[in-house]
Amino acid sequence: MSWSFILRRLLLAIPTLFGVAVIVFVLLRVVPGDPIAMLIGPGATDKDIANLRKLYGLDESIFIQFVYYLQDMAGGDFGTSISMRQDVMELVLGRLPVTIELCLFAILIAVSLGGAMAVMGAYWRGRVGETAIDGMAGFILAIPDFLWALLFILFIVVFSLNGLPISGRISHEVAFRGVTNFYLIESLVRLRFDAFGSVLLHMILPACALALPLSAIIARVLKTSINEAMTQDYVLLARVKGFSRARIVAREALRNALVPTVTLTGVQFTFLVGGTVLVEKIFSYPGIGNMGIDAVSNRDLPLIQGLVLTFAVLFIIINLLVDMSYALLNPRMRHG
Repeated sequence: MSWSFILRRLLLAIPTLFGVAVIVFVLLRVVPGDPIAMLIGPGATDKDIANLRKLYGLDESIFIQFVYYLQDMAGGDFGTSISMRQDVMELVLGRLPVTIELCLFAILIAVSLGGAMAVMGAYWRGRVGETAIDGMAGFILAIPDFLWALLFILFIVVFSLNGLPISGRISHEVAFRGVTNFYLIESLVRLRFDAFGSVLLHMILPACALALPLSAIIARVLKTSINEAMTQDYVLLARVKGFSRARIVAREALRNALVPTVTLTGVQFTFLVGGTVLVEKIFSYPGIGNMGIDAVSNRDLPLIQGLVLTFAVLFIIINLLVDMSYALLNPRMRHG
């Protein structure tokens, strides 16, 4: 993969982000509901409402508002949150590491679980074990992530498993003030194992809820790729050499079946980030998904716009990384 390809993809991101900004900006202003009316108290006068509308630039036409919005964005100003009255980018960047850590942990669980199911299913091909693996994957995939989250909470409550917290990010008993807001990584680097353990425990349930449907998708795709690889000539040669079936599946077929799986995992990661909206809310996890629901509830236009653009940038970056990893794993693409 050449630098020109990466530069071309980055240049294409500009009109993509512009299109996202236009669509979100217009939709938020044509949807019924006045954010100022939700913000201001019941005893406010018409003059108070007019002053607030002028303060947030809502007294102009949509076109003029959008021009001002583009000018502010060009200068790095994404506005001030109407409900929280703080800078939008400060709010988003403060919550973004929380969601990124959660999604990376969920990806780790999904890849580990999905990979194990795929390898076992390929090893037991044509046997009862493969049918059981396929049935398990189908069952896991049939339940969406937010429903897994609710089932986990119900399970914890019914069986009184107090060791796994169902809300928050870190225990109130642990005094830990992070610098980067990447609590899991920072606590480990600073050798604060008490904080590390608390953050990890709080991540388990929401990460598992996000990971389970993705693990089933990975298992299906990877198992199919392994089965296709098992018909190739190099696998036949390995059998002639007397390699065991376990070694052939794990070392020969699996390595060559990773390309489509890596691509799928990267694409699904973008949907995983979007899935945090409901899961974070259910577990009261303080990420951008949870904040997004609050922003929509409060009709906080600047914050919603900042969050949507953040999601769009994440999707573009992830897709670019997926293409780069595909080129690294596929020599034919890497050499043109």
